[in-house]
Amino acid sequence: MNLCDYDTIRALLGRHGFHFSKSMGQNFLIDPTVPRRIAESSGADGTCGVVEIGPGIGPLTAELAKRAGKVTAIELDRSLLPVLAETMAEYPSVEIVPGDALKLDLAALAAEKLPGLTPMVCANLPYNITTPILTKLAETPCIQSVTVMIQREVAQRVCAAPGDPECGAFSLLMQYRMETELLFDVPKECFLPAPKVTSSVIRCVRRQRPAVEVEDEAFFLRVIRGAFLLRRKTLVNSLASALPEYGKDGIRAAIAAAGLPETIRGERLGLEEYARLTAALAETR
Repeated sequence: MNLCDYDTIRALLGRHGFHFSKSMGQNFLIDPTVPRRIAESSGADGTCGVVEIGPGIGPLTAELAKRAGKVTAIELDRSLLPVLAETMAEYPSVEIVPGDALKLDLAALAAEKLPGLTPMVCANLPYNITTPILTKLAETPCIQSVTVMIQREVAQRVCAAPGDPECGAFSLLMQYRMETELLFDVPKECFLPAPKVTSSVIRCVRRQRPAVEVEDEAFFLRVIRGAFLLRRKTLVNSLASALPEYGKDGIRAAIAAAGLPETIRGERLGLEEYARLTAALAETR
C-alpha cells in the first residue's frame, strides 16, 4: 500500500470514517521521498529501537520498520488505531501504543518495549506539541538521538548559534544536552491537508556529557531562562527580574566576575559564558 498516494489515502480514510483534527495538528505526507529521507537520516538500523510520536497513517512508520529492530509508535488519536492496524499489518516489528507522549514515561516505555536496543526517536511531530515534546526528549537520558520534522521556525531556533536572532533559552537548553543539526526543508505542498508553514527536519544527537560542566544544573538552567525573560533588555535587567534575590548590584558584580560587559544582552552569550556566569552568581550567593 502506497501510504503517500493521494487516492489511496482518501480511500483508506473513507473506509474508516476518519476526519482530520486541526487541534491535533494532523497533516499527512503525500510525497513518498520525504518519509524515506527522514528514516534514512535517523540512522536507524537493526540495533535500534525507534519511538515514533504521532504516526498518522504510518508512512514514516513503514520506512522505519524496514530499518530498525523495532518501532513503537505512540498515537493519541484513537480513531487512527484501526487505520494503523490495517496499514501496519505487514510489519510485525511495529507496535502501536495508544496514549499521549507528553504524559507517558518515555524512559519506562523504552525499557519495556525496546529491551536490548538503542532507543531513538524519529517522528513527524504534531506542530502543537513541538517545544514541550523536544524538551521532554532532551531530558530523557536514554533517548540517544531525535530526528524529527517540525515547523521551520522552531527548527531554526533549536539549531541557532549564540548571537543569531533565533537563538533563545530553548536553543541553549537543547544544545546543552544535544548536538543539533538542521537537515532539510519540506514544502507545505508535501502534506494533506497542506499546513500554513514550511517544515524542516532536524537531528539531535545526545552528548556523552553535557556541553559544559556546572556545579548546579538546575540553577544553571534557571539562569539561562532568566536571561531571556526580558528579551529586549540587557542581561542585568533581565536577570534582576528573574533572580530578584541577587539585586542589580549583585548581578552586575557576577557579570563582571564572569568577564562579561555590563551592557551585554542574554542572546549574545553561549553555554560557556553562561556556565561562568552561573558560577559567579553562585559565589555571590
